[in-house]
Amino acid sequence: MISADVLVIGSGISGLSYAIKISEQLPDAKIVIVTKADEDESNTKYAQGGLAVVTDFSTDNFLKHIDDTMRAGDGENNPKVVEMVIKEGPNRFRELVEWGTNFDRNTEGDLKLGREGGHTENRIVHYKDITGFEIERALLQTAEKSKNIQILDYHYVIDLITQHHVPGKTWDSEALNCYGAYVLDQKNDEIIKITSKITLVATGGAGHVYKNTTNPLIATGDGMAFVHRARGTLSNMQYIQFHPTAFYSKHDGMLFLISEAVRGDGAKLLTKDGKTFMHKYDERGELASRDIVARAIDNEMKISGDEYVLLDCRHMDQTRFLEHFPNIYNFCKQEGIDPFVEPIPVVPACHYFMGGIDIDINGHTSIANLFSVGECTNSGLHGANRLASNSLLEGLVFGHNAAMKSVELLQKDEFNHQDIQHIPEWNEEGVKVIEEMVMITYLRKQLQEVMSDMVGIVRSHARLELAAKKQREIFEAVTELYNYSKLSPQLLELRNLVHVSYRIIKDSMKMTENKGAFYNKDL
Repeated sequence: MISADVLVIGSGISGLSYAIKISEQLPDAKIVIVTKADEDESNTKYAQGGLAVVTDFSTDNFLKHIDDTMRAGDGENNPKVVEMVIKEGPNRFRELVEWGTNFDRNTEGDLKLGREGGHTENRIVHYKDITGFEIERALLQTAEKSKNIQILDYHYVIDLITQHHVPGKTWDSEALNCYGAYVLDQKNDEIIKITSKITLVATGGAGHVYKNTTNPLIATGDGMAFVHRARGTLSNMQYIQFHPTAFYSKHDGMLFLISEAVRGDGAKLLTKDGKTFMHKYDERGELASRDIVARAIDNEMKISGDEYVLLDCRHMDQTRFLEHFPNIYNFCKQEGIDPFVEPIPVVPACHYFMGGIDIDINGHTSIANLFSVGECTNSGLHGANRLASNSLLEGLVFGHNAAMKSVELLQKDEFNHQDIQHIPEWNEEGVKVIEEMVMITYLRKQLQEVMSDMVGIVRSHARLELAAKKQREIFEAVTELYNYSKLSPQLLELRNLVHVSYRIIKDSMKMTENKGAFYNKDL
């Protein structure tokens, strides 16, 4: 058993910045961060493009950034949240720099600013094409200097602890409290109880509910799923952004992302026979928002029957390309493609969830003392479609707000200590080890096939009805496995993906009009 003041689930930009803020304010508070893989493995690490923030007020301003965000979100954003996040952006960005994060600058020391689809000005601060990797490095280094922050890697959260875990406790689903989580310690192969006064869920997205995704292997919707099971509220799970340009591969799983910033610098999309097509779909061409570009590519592939389209960089300035996109260039060369000689084969892939756990402006969920920040949430910032590079900004701003509110609650110390003391240890009696992992692999592939084919970029009533039926069959099989098997990360991930898929299908079936990243051809 571990007892903490604050339990942080996830070690990306949201979880780390939140923990650092509380550590700075309350140096005596015990903060435990759990992450299910290496401490630096997160969606943040793979963010290539950068961070959208207004820094050059000679050409840019908050209103332009707000308008771009609202336009990309198809008006489904919460205007107050959008204004708050964008106006707070410069302050949070300065803190990121103070924590040691490097960003590309010119010889005069001014920030180099990029532009991506949906932005009307150059406002993307970046570090080459590995911005997320650099942010993760700096935040981890800062967190490790804090004496009251403990990071536990390879610790997988099974479920949140609420009143229904307290023996003899009657509980009201409308007035739930979170008291921590049950966690699988993978190194010692044991399930431990971590109790806490405050818990933060910052687990990122759920890209692996689909066959192809730009997300790392850890993105299996864990936070969304265990908040859903704890009876917390989620919404807008139908809004899923498919990145238009992932490097085409015949293998399912995590695809390498060709950053939107490449199109921002002038790359053109072509059909396999070398013809441009984006002008047919949007006057902004390659700089249209991601939902439009992804659907355009999907449509062109359906028309031609091709498995991919081409991203043409041959006309671009080679020196600038190598300076700005060294990682992308090296990856393409390793795959046998020289971007200066031949176009890059690309396909859309699941990239980002706009919906998720409902939170208020301070990151508080519908469950008392449970906060959530980042891609696993529905904060109101992104609406029906995220504007490129707004996600890192969201993590910083909401991480700050949630930390300040958590500090306030910790100082008041009005927690139910009696309930926390009576929470039992995890009971594993009667379970057996799964002898054939092929059952988990098979069910996971089945789920990903259903979601990719029936609940992808373009949906329909018939596809969604079939998906709901197939999902139910998979859910029943996984539930039976879970009830009688010794828990493993593979089984827990599958269980979470099944819960996430249920909410995506359910929320999709409720839609009566097409918005942003959601498109049903029958509406």
